[in-house]
Amino acid sequence: MDLAVWIAIYLPLFILFVIILPQQYAININKNIISKHRKKEGNKMTNEIIKKYIGKNVRLSTGSYGVNVEGTITEINENWIEIKTKKGTELINSEYLQNIKIL
Repeated sequence: MDLAVWIAIYLPLFILFVIILPQQYAININKNIISKHRKKEGNKMTNEIIKKYIGKNVRLSTGSYGVNVEGTITEINENWIEIKTKKGTELINSEYLQNIKIL
């Protein structure tokens, strides 16, 4: 076979399999990651559950490396929880809560 025939047959296949398809695969992976991230954002916690504990003594935790706050819930506004503790009043963002214990 002539060199021109080899180039005419195999160069388009090389371009397809080595350049175009990997780029399309990478684009699809990025789209999947972005769509999963958007789905997670849609599952934000509502404060309707916490509102029934206003006036009760609770312990709020934001995780193993976060803070633990113990006190009485005084007010809930949007995603912020106001807690009256022994040291004073503290505000905690409810998006970062992992555990609520009623004392």
